[in-house]
Amino acid sequence: MSELALYRKYRPQNFDELIGQDDIVKTLKGAIEKGQVSHAYLFTGARGVGKTSTARIFAKELGTSEKDLFELDAASNRKIDDFRELSESVQSLPFDSKYKIYIIDEVHMLTKEAFNAFLKTLEEPPAHVIFILATTDLDKVPDTIRSRCQVLSFKAADSKAISEALKRIAKKESLKIGEDALALISFLAEGSFRDAIGIFQKALSASQDNKIDLKDVENAAQIPPLSASIEILEAIGRKDVASALEIIADLESANIDFKVFADLLAQSIREVLQLRISPRTEKVLRKKYTEETFLKLQKLAKEATNINSKTLVNLIEKMELMVYSKSKASVLELFVYDALNID
Repeated sequence: MSELALYRKYRPQNFDELIGQDDIVKTLKGAIEKGQVSHAYLFTGARGVGKTSTARIFAKELGTSEKDLFELDAASNRKIDDFRELSESVQSLPFDSKYKIYIIDEVHMLTKEAFNAFLKTLEEPPAHVIFILATTDLDKVPDTIRSRCQVLSFKAADSKAISEALKRIAKKESLKIGEDALALISFLAEGSFRDAIGIFQKALSASQDNKIDLKDVENAAQIPPLSASIEILEAIGRKDVASALEIIADLESANIDFKVFADLLAQSIREVLQLRISPRTEKVLRKKYTEETFLKLQKLAKEATNINSKTLVNLIEKMELMVYSKSKASVLELFVYDALNID
């Protein structure tokens, strides 16, 4: 099974299947019901949040057939000649639909000349044409284009929505997946359903007996085990700098992605603080992790008083340094020194 197989199989087919885009769905449904469909839309948002899927669903809801639906990748069709051809194409009537719909993905990739050529068509499009532009970089789309479109901003799906969607897929595929594995996939996907499916499928390839566990996800994503972040916090809690530095050295030898690890570490600190402050967090984390992991977090919350909000701020500052530093491990070592007030 190819990496895209599951994503294609479970790509949303109607508005109800879209994840985390309730406001967008409401807007588009309302436009159809009221007969107030715009001649041009600009969908903006991070990759994998459902922009092109929504465009296809919108076209389907408008009754547009495959013959009258055209998709262009602006990264490949970005020159002025491509849009001169498009300007000629839009003039012909639809084959068997009310509208001809043009979906132009990654529209920000167009050249300046192509944008200018497209603008002429966008200013006075035929009544039977609807343009749906999609971009991951709104700032690169000229104001002249933006001003002639209805701009809809897609937000990243939250972790809960992604987890629930993956649970449904696992059930349909007769698979078992642990709550901790689901939580890690949702965290790593950063709001992208497409990325979540990709990690899910890689983990499935590495799993046995149609069951995905936390280790499968860690291996698939090539990240250090969650236990390593907790071990560092345990070392900080007992003020054991040598053990913390030894863990970092082991991670460096394993050539792990320290940026991803720092993200996981920040999440663990946040959960320790939440357990300390909010009793409701206990129920959520008990479901999210194995009993062993939960008990370790709970013990840190009760006993490691030197892990506090300042610790989290310290780590976030070090994560910013990681962007520019060649030695990510040394930046994490600085975090440990600061957390333990070692000069």
